[in-house]
Formats: sequence, structure tokens, C-alpha cells
Amino acid sequence: MIRLPIHWKITALIFFILGFSLVIGGIFLVGNYSKTKEDDLKKRSVITARTVAELPEIRRGVAGGEEGQKRLNLVAEKVRIINDADYIVVLNMDRVRLTHPVEERIGSVSTGEDEGPAFAEHTYTSRATGEIGTVIRAFVPIMNQEHQQIGVVIAGYRLPGIIEILCSVYKEILWTACLSLFFGGWGSWLLARHIKRQMFHLEPHEIAKMLVERTEAFNAMHEGVIAIDTEERIQIFNDKAKQMMGVSGDVIGMNIREVIPDTRLPEILTLDQPVYNKELHVRNLDILSNRIPIKVGGKTVGVVSIFQDRTEVKKLAEELTGVKAFVNALRVQNHEHMNKLHTIAGLIQLGNSEKALDYVFEVTEEQEELTRFLSKNIKDDSISGLLLSKVSRGREMGIDVFIDRRSRLRSFPRYLDSHDFVVLLGNLIENSFDSFQKVPTREKEVYISITQTKNRLLIVVEDNGCGIPREMQDRIFRQGVSTKGGGERGIGLHLVHQIVEQGYGEIRLESEPGAGTCITVTFDQREGDAEDDFCAVNRG
Repeated sequence: MIRLPIHWKITALIFFILGFSLVIGGIFLVGNYSKTKEDDLKKRSVITARTVAELPEIRRGVAGGEEGQKRLNLVAEKVRIINDADYIVVLNMDRVRLTHPVEERIGSVSTGEDEGPAFAEHTYTSRATGEIGTVIRAFVPIMNQEHQQIGVVIAGYRLPGIIEILCSVYKEILWTACLSLFFGGWGSWLLARHIKRQMFHLEPHEIAKMLVERTEAFNAMHEGVIAIDTEERIQIFNDKAKQMMGVSGDVIGMNIREVIPDTRLPEILTLDQPVYNKELHVRNLDILSNRIPIKVGGKTVGVVSIFQDRTEVKKLAEELTGVKAFVNALRVQNHEHMNKLHTIAGLIQLGNSEKALDYVFEVTEEQEELTRFLSKNIKDDSISGLLLSKVSRGREMGIDVFIDRRSRLRSFPRYLDSHDFVVLLGNLIENSFDSFQKVPTREKEVYISITQTKNRLLIVVEDNGCGIPREMQDRIFRQGVSTKGGGERGIGLHLVHQIVEQGYGEIRLESEPGAGTCITVTFDQREGDAEDDFCAVNRG
């Protein structure tokens, strides 16, 4: 099948509509013209017939003898010619034709079916079809001086047919049709060109093909894809997204908040900025999302989100993180126990058995106390293993790590889990360890506090390291910003900041160059609570 370009289709369609409109309009105009013409001929025929009936010569000729009747046809013909009538017929009361355009019919009897009322002194018009076509006829009685009827005058005008009417106005019709088709064609061409430009010079079948290909491409993607317009109506929702979100059926055109309330897509319409590699918690799923505004001609027309389900990956990462934390703890403890065994062996070799025994009791009690505390107050093995390994690693590095014995952790804030807390605490503590690299020999201390109440969870990590320069404190949580320099630095605190945002928490930094740094992370479960200054907690 031959496909016509869209501009030819639009042009042909408008030409057809114009032509059809002209035909319909012409039919109505011709009908109206014919009706007007008929009304005009009725008036003219009545006037002509009445004029003839009022002429004295006609009255005398009808009432007189044969000599007077001979002049009737001459008088009637003169009036007919003057009034441009097709015929004028005068009848006496016996219905004998006294005048007629055809002389052979003079003296014959008229047998018209519509003549009866005229012989009863009625004036009227009728429409009849005869030898010359459709005729409008007027009937007017002839009255004598005594007001007695002596005859009837019939004046006839032929009604022009449709062909005659069209021929009489063919110039007007021709000019109207030409101008209408010319401007209609010109306008349709401009309209088609404008539409074609808006469709990026693509034909409808090409757009349909692209739509099908786009839909199939989206459905074949391993990632979920959701797009909305500025009215928050769904425009794209591929099969993978439906599978991940547990959505079924056709949701195109529905409001995104009605289908998935917590996608956080509408906020990009307000921000008008893309957000890349953001972890979100949607419908009990941990997803990694890229949310990007869709711009056409510099104007935002919608938002598209491409996301991956990280739930399974995150579970594996949690397990790996927990195992790694315990492995580090075991490695550090093994190294530490070896050192302690060497110390005990040395004391025994020196003959200080009592000191060796006291040392064993001291070390054992200290380790058991820390283990009991973590097992009782920290109800997550990954966090306990992390803290245990950091305390041991601190000893290796000559850093005293203090864990507030009032600390407790029973549950995680909404949208966060064990993996997030391992990353958050691990990076905060490692950042404190790194702060001692440029510090001269002195007591190195790191203080850790995890306080959880019914309405709030606070994490405090404080050190007496080198601190953060004042000019960097406002941007220290940005990716790539680090006090240590280097191309691979500036990631840890950025990850901390992302996790805090994910859990809708707050982070506060207090740092004095050369004196130390205190970072407080707060997760509120009830709005309106005032934040206490936990950096001032006594370390005892």
C-alpha cells in the first residue's frame, strides 16, 4: 500500500472538506434562490394579471361581441411583452380562450384543473408543469361596471430550472470555488508543514513504529523505568518496574501518587535538577535510583526514573560486611592475644608468676566486660563486631577507643538497616582514626556513643585529632572533599551524609583545628523535639 506523506494527506483532506462544503452550500443557495425567485414570480404574475383585468379594452372585449374580442389578443400581447410574461390568457365565463400566445388555441375551451376558484371571484396563484416547464400562474377575475364577473385573466411566468440558475451565476460560483480552494490549499499546506515540524519531520507510521519499538525496548530492560509528566501522570511504566513494585494492569495516565506514593519522583519537578545514584526505600525495597528531569526546548516536561532493585545485593553486602567485621575483629584479637601471650611468657620466664597471673585476670576481665556490654546493649551482631574490631584496631594504632557504657541500640530508624549503620559508624570511626596521622605524640582518644530513646536515636563520634580547617567545614560532606588530599579520598563522609539523608536524619559537625572533631547524627521519630548537645557528654 502506498503511503502518502502527511502534508499531502492533510492537503487532500482539506480540499475534500472544502469541495464538499461548497457543494452542500451550493445546494442550499440554489434552493433558497429558487424559493426567492418563485415568490418574486408570484408577485409579478398577480400584478400582471390584475393589470390586464383592469384594462377597459379587456373588459369591453370580453363583454362585447366578436368584433371587440379580436383586439383582445393584441392588447394582451403588448402587456405580456412589457411585463416579460411567458403568456397571458383571457377566458370568458364559458372558459373559452379569448387570447393566447398561440393563435391556433384562441377560441378553444380551457380544461385546467386549477381554474375553478377563479370563476368564483377568487384571486390566487398556482404552480403547474406544462409544455414550457414549471410555470407560476396567477388567476384574477375580470369584473364589469356592475361588479359582475365576466371572465378570468391568467398570467404565467416560467420558473427557471437548476441548470439555468447555475448558468446565471456561474462566474460567481467559479470565483468563489477558485478563491476558496486556493486559500484552503495554501492554509492546509502551512498547517501540514507546521505539524510536520512539531513531529520532528516524522510521518505518523514512523512515530507509531518508534512508539512500539520504544515500548518494547523499555520492557526488555533489566532496570525499572517510570516517567511522569508535569501533572504527575504516568507516561512510562515498563514491565520490570511493574514486577519490582508489584503493580499490575495498565497504569498509563494515572497519577503516580495513587499507584506508588513514595517514589519521590514529583519532588524532581520542584528541584528541576537530576539526582543520580540515590538509594531509596520504596515498597519495602531498597533501590538505587537515577531521577532526571525531561527537558524539551529548555522547558521541563516531565521526570524519568531508572532504578535497580538492590535488596538481594544489599543482603549479601550486609552478610559480607558482618563477616568482614568479625574477621577483622578476630585478626586484631589474634594479634593482640599473641602480644599478651608473649607478655605472660616473658613474666613467667623472669620468675614473676604473680604479676603474670594478675595480668591474665586483668586482660580477661576487661575483654569479657566489653563483650558482655556489647552483647547486652547492642542487639545487632554486625554492629557489635564492628565496634569490637574498632576497639582492638585502635589499640594497635595507639588510640584509646571509649564506648559510652550507657549506649544502647535496639532497632534501626525507618528506611535504614544494619548495612547502613555499619557503613555510617565504620566511616565515622575510620575518619577519627585518620585524624591522628598528622598529630604529634600525645594521648589519642576516640569517644563513641549510641543513645536510643523512644523518640530519638543519636550517634556521637568524637576525637581529639587534627580537626577540620574552618574553610572546609561547610563542604566536608561533599564527594571528593577531604582533609587528607588524594584523588580517591572524600568518599567516607559523603556516604555518611547520604545515609543520614536516606533516614531523614540530621548531621552536625563541630570541629576545632588542632583540637578535635565531634560529629553528631540524629534520627528523630517524633517532630518538634529539641536536640541536646551530646558532644558535651562526660566521657567517664
